[in-house]
Amino acid sequence: MAAEPSTKSKAWAIFDRICDDAAPDNVHSNPWVRDNDGVLKYEPDFNVLETLLGVPLYLNAPTTSGVPALALDVWISYELRRAGFDQDATWPRGKHPRIMPAPIVNLLAGLPKKERELVEARLVKATALKGVVAASANILGKNYLKQVDVVMSDWDTGPELLVSTKRMDSSFGKNAANRVEESYGDAKNLRLRHPLAALGFVYGLRSTILTQEAEKAEWLIDLLQKLGREDDAYDAVALIMIEYGQGTAPNEDADSAPTDDALAAAGLDESNGDDELEDVPRSAVDDAVANLPRVILRHDSVPPALQPGRFLAQMVNQVIDATPVNRHREARRRIPG
Repeated sequence: MAAEPSTKSKAWAIFDRICDDAAPDNVHSNPWVRDNDGVLKYEPDFNVLETLLGVPLYLNAPTTSGVPALALDVWISYELRRAGFDQDATWPRGKHPRIMPAPIVNLLAGLPKKERELVEARLVKATALKGVVAASANILGKNYLKQVDVVMSDWDTGPELLVSTKRMDSSFGKNAANRVEESYGDAKNLRLRHPLAALGFVYGLRSTILTQEAEKAEWLIDLLQKLGREDDAYDAVALIMIEYGQGTAPNEDADSAPTDDALAAAGLDESNGDDELEDVPRSAVDDAVANLPRVILRHDSVPPALQPGRFLAQMVNQVIDATPVNRHREARRRIPG
């Protein structure tokens, strides 16, 4: 009897279906709109985000599985594709392998059909080819390697966009400060080596903090706003306030433990840290998509400086402003004149 697919394999299959349904044949809607006053704004696809956030709840995925935070990573990468960046350049990609450098993509595109199919078959095997493709991106900062959740990078530019995500659904008093302190140190480490990269931080927070620990929520929201004002840290910070039913929070018994493996990122662990790809039956994905728990985003509890639309606009504009006009042509074209 075949082994049951892992929670992360199931999550990836469902995530991919949600994004594919939202952008059939990789045709994405344009996020840029003008309001009634003519002000240009980035309008995120929050329907997709709410759907993605239901996946870890449906799977009852613990925090240690990485799936709850992964929903944020998938959405940000999806939004970057909506903004017009190349589908293979935004990591995690919308298909396995999640990290594939542009030279490998270009090599595949230039091969004859028969040879391309042979190489692709090797690249999509369950265990990634170390140093060629990967399940996660490790970026060297000033002092140490750091696993970064959402990345745009190429060999001739270096990292152009780096976004770290954190999520907290409980244990607010114990872990809120730790999460922000870790992120501040990570920002300094990455900024000092990559000063031109668009550097961002996205924090997912369950809305129960607003009633259970209101003072802690006020302090944390204020701290996140200040985190985005540092000249040598993040270019922008976003807060995603997540509301869902009682009794379905991810298990956070090990919430203080990082979801990335620092030793593996530094090359000090013999394992490569890559996820195993396992087949998930189409029927299981269909059932999941049809029965995802409802998730609501509490935009009313997020100040303007931390709104996701503002964050995404800043990330996109930072990348465009830091590159020549002949790069990212589709992203530039999508912004109304």
